Amino acid sequence: MSVSPTSPGPGRAFSAPREPSLLDALAPVVVLIGLIVLTIVLYGTGAADGPLQVALFMSATFAGVVAYKNGHTAAAIEEAAVGGVASAMGAVFILLAVGALIGTWNLAGTIPTIVDYGLALLRPAIFFAIIAVICAVVGAVTGSSWTTAATLGVAFVGMAPVLKMPTAITAGAVISGAYMGDKMSPLSETTILVPSLVGGVTVNQHIRGMLWTVAPSFVLAVGIFLGVGFAQNPSGGVSTTAARDALAAVYHITPWNLLPLVLLIVLSFIQVPPFLAIFGTALFSGVLASFTQPEVVKALVDKPGQGPVLTGIEAIYTSMATGHVAHSSNDTINALFSRGGMTSMLTTVWLILGALSFAAIMEQAGFINRLLQPLVHRARSDGRLIAATGLTCIGLNIIAGDQYVADVLPARAYREEYAKRGLAPRMLSRTVEDTGTVTSPLVPWNSCGAYMAGVLQVPTVEYLPFAFFNLINPLLSIAFGLTGFRVERQEPATPQGQEQASSP
Repeated sequence: MSVSPTSPGPGRAFSAPREPSLLDALAPVVVLIGLIVLTIVLYGTGAADGPLQVALFMSATFAGVVAYKNGHTAAAIEEAAVGGVASAMGAVFILLAVGALIGTWNLAGTIPTIVDYGLALLRPAIFFAIIAVICAVVGAVTGSSWTTAATLGVAFVGMAPVLKMPTAITAGAVISGAYMGDKMSPLSETTILVPSLVGGVTVNQHIRGMLWTVAPSFVLAVGIFLGVGFAQNPSGGVSTTAARDALAAVYHITPWNLLPLVLLIVLSFIQVPPFLAIFGTALFSGVLASFTQPEVVKALVDKPGQGPVLTGIEAIYTSMATGHVAHSSNDTINALFSRGGMTSMLTTVWLILGALSFAAIMEQAGFINRLLQPLVHRARSDGRLIAATGLTCIGLNIIAGDQYVADVLPARAYREEYAKRGLAPRMLSRTVEDTGTVTSPLVPWNSCGAYMAGVLQVPTVEYLPFAFFNLINPLLSIAFGLTGFRVERQEPATPQGQEQASSP
């Protein structure tokens, strides 16, 4: 993002902004880290319910003050912050649509049906490993880790307490599988975006290049999930008959309840825009509920004298806006399926807006570029350059709080250096995806971390140690770079060659 100053600030003559010093660039980062640590110490896992957002906006304000000191006008800083927020509007609309979807899927019995079938098929010992594999397949088909987590992920996390399995590990398995599938899908936004930024590599070449790091990382993660599952397996097993009977007493369990899931997968596969696919499926689910779950619909609205049509419409409005509330004599059923609604996503939206405001001001003021320059110049060997790329992506996920910032800036900043040293373009695209895309859900204030915590209802700090694929993949990618294993090379680019390589 590049925003030019439009007018001088009050009481100062117009002049070009000064280049930031290293201290200028570091100061907002130090303030951010200090405020976040303080917030987590004071509030623990509840920090994301409001205090963390305040810390992010305070950090953005401090970064704006430093930028103003360096000659950036108040108008330019404001425009940068607004532009950062505007860049998140697509994600915000998707978040709201996901909230609506979760509400109507609970109303229509879609999530309860997935839970029921899962209880019939899954066993505690293989629970985590199978979740990771299923989410990987669905993530690859839909090209979206977000959609996978918001649909199957919600159901699997709801299933975990019934099987007496930890929800934090379950969430880690969901995220591991969803991000593996997302990365390896030609439908994924980041899988398309990153190679286009690097230049000289197609999407298919990029995916083939990632296989060397992604496949062993996922196999290792699934193996760990199997080990954890056998360790967690309750002695004597867990009988799910009572749980399934309780579900059947509230919901009409039928394969017809899975129609919304099929519709969403089809819409995603034919590349319908994510918001339209998710919101359209939410509406379809609400309409379906009146036919498959009439008693649940009546219990939600609770207006005996009202006709079925108006009752159905009101149920759709309610479940999409404030979420579904289950009314049954079973407290466990009520707790598991009283969820969703657009309002449930507002705290996550607030968190994303705060993180992107900070990131936009940091980029506008030149602070991020100033922090990147020493890393590029000090990476003397090719292995160190790849490691520096990976650490930059991880650092930007923490500092900027957005996956796209962590993918876009390193892809642009390191592209020329990779070409000069004769490193194949897909080495850069692979490293950016392995470290930028994959680590984004591990940061609580990152847009992806906030989303996953909000959708799965598991705090980021709780599922982080168990997102094994997301932890292993970046480490393996950096290790490959440092050792030179599967590092592809080409002829070093001349100035003209660099220009050619950079064009799509």
